[in-house]
Amino acid sequence: MLRIGLTGGIGAGKSTVSATFADLGGIVVDGDVIAREVVEPGTQGLAALVEAFGDGILLPDGALNRPALAAVAFSDDEKRATLNGIVHPLVAHRRSELIAAAAEDAVIVEDIPLLVESQMAPMFPLVVIVNADVETRVERLTEYRGFSEQDARARVAAQATEEQRRAVADVWLDNSGSAGALVEQARGLWHERILPFAHNLQERKPAHVVPKVVPYDPTWPDQARRIIARLNTACGHRALRIDHIGLTAVPGMDAKDVIDIQITVSAIEVADELAEPLLAAGYPRIESITHDNLHSRPHSEDPTMWHKRFHASADPGRPTNVHVRVEGWHNQRFALLFRDWLAANPGVQPEYLEIKRAAMGAPDYAEAKEPWFMDAYQRAWLWADTTGWQP
Repeated sequence: MLRIGLTGGIGAGKSTVSATFADLGGIVVDGDVIAREVVEPGTQGLAALVEAFGDGILLPDGALNRPALAAVAFSDDEKRATLNGIVHPLVAHRRSELIAAAAEDAVIVEDIPLLVESQMAPMFPLVVIVNADVETRVERLTEYRGFSEQDARARVAAQATEEQRRAVADVWLDNSGSAGALVEQARGLWHERILPFAHNLQERKPAHVVPKVVPYDPTWPDQARRIIARLNTACGHRALRIDHIGLTAVPGMDAKDVIDIQITVSAIEVADELAEPLLAAGYPRIESITHDNLHSRPHSEDPTMWHKRFHASADPGRPTNVHVRVEGWHNQRFALLFRDWLAANPGVQPEYLEIKRAAMGAPDYAEAKEPWFMDAYQRAWLWADTTGWQP
């Protein structure tokens, strides 16, 4: 099962994307629909709203008067927090019931208006944001949904900013054009990324991607932060720390477009316990990889100190390697050291890139790099000993 978080500001066009995914076979769990269900007449939710905001939010027939509620609840931050505190737990419970009833191979599209505001993004293997600029959204709300301009701007201002949405977006769909153009974007995303992602998860295998060395991408750190937030949610207390490692973590350095992440755990048995949580987060385990190459140093000849568990992303749109290593073991420390050594010694960077490019044409990529790594291991530790480096 692949769970997708879908959101966007009011008037951005999220409903168009949601409907497109539904037409393509996705099971849409719509937060707006559920939010209406949980405050229908006779529900616990409606009773709680009346207690908090008074009878003035009701229509003559006892149903919720939504514009009246909005006028009260969006007037200040405290009242909006009260509204969210009532409705969000009820919506979450109902959402869980709907997801539990879905098939194992389903693609669940969770349409959540306040996904960013409620800090739910790390719960999903993929987060899709639909966006349009503020003026376009205000125009749509006034023209098609009957808002006054004042109310429209107040609703837009009460939601997450574009910067906050970009911080959690794995996919950014621009809806500044026509609805038809947005539908085509959504259909392409579904066929080219979402369906392959879902298939890979069902098969418990990583996406097949052959990345190339590319110029440094300044968005790599932001991408890594999103991945780390997702992994923190999946691992919970079992992760002692989670770090962005590898060449994409070295500022300004060209690299293969693969995000490498290291999860540090207390024991290899804990790494094994994480297999299913990491799969659910989008990272199946590669059973054949159980250790790193052992490098020679007087204190590092115990081969067990180079054991690990290895996962890779099932998402073809974001190649990612996840190395699960034990705290204090030589491979765990060296992964952090190597990143910091390269960052502190720019002269080494072109040397390593040349080795990488040559190795990419070799039958065994890892083995082709090993002679250089044996020497680099000694040089990096000499730098660490000289500078007092600590992981």
